[in-house]
Amino acid sequence: MNLAFLPMLVLNKKWIVRGQTLWTRGIMVLMHLICGLKVEIRGKEFIPDGAGLIAAKHQSAFETMVFHALLNDPAMVLKKELEKIPVYGWYCRKTEMIAVDRSGHATALKNMLAQAKKALEDQRPIVIFPEGTRSAVDSDLPYQPGIAALYSRLDTSVTPIALNTGLFWPRKRFICRPGTLIIEFLPPIEPGLKRKEFMDLLRTKIEGKTQELVAEARELYFHQ
Repeated sequence: MNLAFLPMLVLNKKWIVRGQTLWTRGIMVLMHLICGLKVEIRGKEFIPDGAGLIAAKHQSAFETMVFHALLNDPAMVLKKELEKIPVYGWYCRKTEMIAVDRSGHATALKNMLAQAKKALEDQRPIVIFPEGTRSAVDSDLPYQPGIAALYSRLDTSVTPIALNTGLFWPRKRFICRPGTLIIEFLPPIEPGLKRKEFMDLLRTKIEGKTQELVAEARELYFHQ
């Protein structure tokens, strides 16, 4: 797919966006046929229609793909180093992903906010992983300040996402286990909360529902 769409880099970015969607859907079909992995999307009524800020739990590589099939031209917040990867990084720049230099501190935050503001003006949903990295299923990583900055500075609601993907496609592992990957969109958090109140509520929503989804899957597939 990367090689086939290289000529599209000189055209309008919509062609690359279509390629991302096709690629993701193809992976989901192959995951089902080869690995026995199904995908279930819950809370579809909470998926933003156009511009919006989405904060998702991050347990596996699947989250870096699935939103290209669920959302229209999502702007993913990612580390700037990914733009340096040949071919893949070219697509990231072409589709205007929100690249963050994690060593840049105040300057990095300013640049992230500027890119995010433009994405919202273009009616694109923004996807950010509050933990900043993939986490193990039962880990308790702190949420990074970037999501709080976006919430307060952009004055927009945030749609939390819980999931159970790490049970079936663990981080840093190639082998997948059969089962059902669940991605659940939760009711949005409206703008206007103070920073700590917002962060506590976001974490409670995401972690609480994630624990429920993990427990549900463990009982169904792992008999735990």
